[in-house]
Amino acid sequence: MTIEEVQQQIVEEFSVFTDWMDKYGYIIELGKDVPELDRQYKNKQNLIQGCQSQVWLHAEFREGKIYFQTDSDAILTKGLAYMLVKVYNGQTPDDILNHEPWFIEKLDLQHHLSPTRANGLSSMVKQIKLYALAYKTKQELQ
Repeated sequence: MTIEEVQQQIVEEFSVFTDWMDKYGYIIELGKDVPELDRQYKNKQNLIQGCQSQVWLHAEFREGKIYFQTDSDAILTKGLAYMLVKVYNGQTPDDILNHEPWFIEKLDLQHHLSPTRANGLSSMVKQIKLYALAYKTKQELQ
């Protein structure tokens, strides 16, 4: 699936909920389904700066695409991180750099999260984009 298709799918999944408590509950359920990140990747290098809770984001570059794994010590944050990983996982660096996560605005997440969680979400997006830029640069130098 393309980044756009995945984002549209997320928006559609949330469209069944009218109450924000139900939406929070769904994000928590998503977080519960995320497999735990291997201990070796829960390191300082993979820790996202700017998050209230601890969030780790590990990236691997294979066959021209970036594959992400994430984990957090807070279940809601883990669900938010999962949604971002779902959007960008298995995509090329160019696609990641050229597509913003518009589903965040469409779902109005920024206004319904605490300021620290919203800041953490922005930090996660920034880190995903930095990985994409780094892998793109590395690719161009080869």
